[in-house]
Amino acid sequence: MNNHKKIEGKEHFHGSDLEKIEKYFGIPKEQITGFGANVNPLGISPKMKAGLAEKIDVITSYPDPEYTELRGHIAQYAGCRPEEILVGNGCTELISLFIQTLRPQKALIVSPTYSEYEREVLLSGGCVQYYALKESSDFRLNADDFCKELNDDLELCIICNPNNPTSTANEPDEMRWILTCLKEHHIFAMIDETYAEFAPEHTSVSSVGLLKEFDNFVILRGISKFFAAPGLRLGYAITSNLRLLENIKERKNPWTINSLADAAGALMFTDKEYIEKTRRLISSERERIYQELLTWKNIKVYKPYANFILVRILKEDITSYDVFVHAVKRGLMLRDCSTFPGLEDETFFRFCFMMPQKNTELLNCLKEILN
Repeated sequence: MNNHKKIEGKEHFHGSDLEKIEKYFGIPKEQITGFGANVNPLGISPKMKAGLAEKIDVITSYPDPEYTELRGHIAQYAGCRPEEILVGNGCTELISLFIQTLRPQKALIVSPTYSEYEREVLLSGGCVQYYALKESSDFRLNADDFCKELNDDLELCIICNPNNPTSTANEPDEMRWILTCLKEHHIFAMIDETYAEFAPEHTSVSSVGLLKEFDNFVILRGISKFFAAPGLRLGYAITSNLRLLENIKERKNPWTINSLADAAGALMFTDKEYIEKTRRLISSERERIYQELLTWKNIKVYKPYANFILVRILKEDITSYDVFVHAVKRGLMLRDCSTFPGLEDETFFRFCFMMPQKNTELLNCLKEILN
C-alpha cells in the first residue's frame, strides 16, 4: 500500500511521511512537528524506558510462545480474560490473520476509514461494500440506519471505533444493538479500537464490556498510538470466541513478537501514572481545541472522541492541500484528508493533539489562512 500518492498534480502525504516531507519541501524532519501521526505527545512510558534497558538480555532467548505473562498484563489493563487475548506483530498482522482465517466473500466497511481493511479483504479473495458515514449526521454511525443495510450475504463487518479520520465514536449501548443485528444475519464484526483508550472516561466507547454477551466480534488494539511505540510492533486482539482464537493460533507463525516487545508490555501496561497523565492531557487539550474551533466561522468541526479532530473548510478558494502546505512550511504537519474515500473534495483536514504550546502554535497558524 502506498503511503502517499499524487492527486491532480499535488503530492499527498501519509501522517508519518516526515522523510518525504523533508525531501519535497526542503525542511529538516527534526524541525517538523507531526500533527498527522496521531501519536501520544508524551512519548513512551518512562517506566518502560527505564525498565527495558535493564531487560536487554531477554534478546538472548526465545519469548514464551504463549506470551502468558504479557497476556495477563493486557487482560488486567483492558478488563478481559487472558484466554480471550491473542497478541500479534502490531494491529496490521492481526487484521490480516483474522481476515485470512474468516475469508469473507463479502465484507461491509464503515467509511471513510483506514484503507488496510479493504486491502486485506481483497487479498483474501473477497469483495467490499461500504456504508458511508454522512456528513449531515456529523459522521456519526446511526445504529438503526446501519442495521437496515445488513443482509445475509455479508459475512464480515469492520468498524473503527473511534473512527479514523472522523474521530467520531459509538458508545457501548449502540454497539450492543449493532452486534445484536449482526448476529441475526450471522455476520462477524471486527472492531478496531486503536483510539479507544484516548476517549473521555465518562463516555467510554470500548466494547470490551460486551464480550460476555457476544462471541461474534473481535476487538483490535495496538501500542503505536496511545503508548507511542509503533516501532515495537505489538498489537492484541480480544474476543470471547475461543474456537476462532484456536483456529487462528494454528495458522499463526510462532514468536512474531520479539522478546523486547514481550518485556515492554509488562512495563507499559502497568505504568498507571503515565496512562493517567496521557488521558488528562488529551482530555484537556481535546476540549480546549474543540471549543475554540467551534467559534471559527470559516470551518466546521465534528465532536472528537479520539486524540485528533476532523475539520471541514467552509472558506471558498481554500483547499485542504492549501492548509497542509501553509502549516508544513511552518514546521507543522497535519493530515490532508482528501485521500480518504468520501472526503475527496479537498475540504477536510485532520490533526492530532500535541503538547499545549504546540497546539496553540498550530491554531495560530490555521487562523492565518482560515480566519
